[in-house]
Amino acid sequence: MTAAKTSSRKRGRFVLLLSVLGPGLIAASAGNDSGGISTYSVAGADFGYATLWMIFVMTFSLVVVQETAARMGAVTGKGFAALIRERFGVRLTLFAMLALLASNAATSVAEFAGIAASTELFGISKYISVPVVALVVWLLVIRGSYRNVEKIFLALSAVFISYIFAAVLAKPDWATVAKATVVPQFIGSRDFVMLVIATVGTTIAPWMQFFVQSNIVDKGVTVKDLVIRRIDVVFGAITANVIAWFIIVTTATVLHPAGIRVTDAAQAATALVPAAGAYAQTLFAVGLFSASVLAATVLPLTAAYAICEAFGWEAGLDRSWSEAPMFNSIYTFVIVFGALVIMLPNLNLIAIMVFSQAVNGVLLPFLLIFMIRIVNDRRIMGRYTNGRIYNALSWGTILVVIGLTVALVVMTALGWG
Repeated sequence: MTAAKTSSRKRGRFVLLLSVLGPGLIAASAGNDSGGISTYSVAGADFGYATLWMIFVMTFSLVVVQETAARMGAVTGKGFAALIRERFGVRLTLFAMLALLASNAATSVAEFAGIAASTELFGISKYISVPVVALVVWLLVIRGSYRNVEKIFLALSAVFISYIFAAVLAKPDWATVAKATVVPQFIGSRDFVMLVIATVGTTIAPWMQFFVQSNIVDKGVTVKDLVIRRIDVVFGAITANVIAWFIIVTTATVLHPAGIRVTDAAQAATALVPAAGAYAQTLFAVGLFSASVLAATVLPLTAAYAICEAFGWEAGLDRSWSEAPMFNSIYTFVIVFGALVIMLPNLNLIAIMVFSQAVNGVLLPFLLIFMIRIVNDRRIMGRYTNGRIYNALSWGTILVVIGLTVALVVMTALGWG
C-alpha cells in the first residue's frame, strides 16, 4: 500500500511538471532554431571549446530575462509591447517595434535558410521547398491551426538530443571541456567577436520575450501562479542551453581537430556521425527542418501581435484582411520576406543563419533596456520589481553586448582580422 502511494505521488509530480511546462519551454526550444543550431555548430568547428563559457553564462541571463517577461505579464495582465507604449510613448514604441520587426525579419530569413539547407540534404531544390513551405506556414498561421502541429515539430526538433550521445561517443577530454565551460576565453578576431554576439542573439532572441509575456497574458496567469511559471522558465532555459552546449562540444571534438569548417548543412551533419553513423545527414536534416518550420510559424505571429498591440490595431487570426489589415500584412510580410531572400542564387546558407543571430544580438540591448526600466517602475510592478541580482545580470548582458558590438565595428573599420 505504501509503495503504491509512493508510486502514485511520483506520477502525480510528473504530471504536475508536464502541466506547468508551457511558454518558457516552447520559447527556449524554438530559440534552438536553424540560426541557433548553425551558430553553435560554427562556434565549435571554428573555435573549439572557446565559446562554451558563453552558454554557461547565458543560461543565467536567459532565466532572468524570461522570468522577468513572465512576471511582467502576470502582474500587469498586459503584453510587453503595450507596456512599452504606456511607459515610453509612441515615438520610442515605434523604435522598439522597428527593432522587433528587423529582428524577426532577419530570423525569418534564417528559418527559410534552414528549410532550404535541410531539404537540399534530401536532394530537393530550395526553389521548390522554400515556396511550398512558405505557403504551408502562411496557411497554418492564417487558419490558426499552427498550434495543432506545434507539438509535432517541437517533438521532431528534439532529435538534436542526439548531440548528447554524439559528444559522449566522440570521447572528448571532459576535464578540458569542464574548464572551458567555467573559465572565459576570448580570441581577438573579428569572426570570434561576431560569433559571440550571435551566440547571445540566438540564446536570448528578442522575439522570445514578447512571445513569453503574451502567452502568460493569454493564459490568464496571475502573481499567484508565478512559482509554476518560474519552473517553466528555468526548465526551458536549462534544457535548451544543455542542447546548445552539447552541440558545441560535439562539433568542437569531431570537426575542429580535423580542420572542418561548417559552410553547409552536410558538414554540420558530420558531427552526428559518432552517434548516427550513416543516418547522420538524415537525422540532422529532419531536426533542422522541424526546428525551422516551428520557428517560422511562431515568429510572424509574435511580430504581428506585438506591433498591433503596441499601436492599438485590430489583431487576431479570426480577423479578415479588412478587419485587421496591419495584423495580416505584418505576418505575411515576415513570411514572404524570409522566403524571397533565400530564393536569391548563390547564397551561403550557414553564413546567413549565423549573421541573422548577430543582428538579434545587436538589437537585443535596446529591448532589454525597455524591459529593465519597466520592471523597476513601482507604479507598474508594485512590489514585484527586480532585485539587485536580476538587475546586475540584466545590465551586465546589455553592457557586454554593446561593448562587443562597438569592438566589432572598430575592428571592421580598422580592417583587423
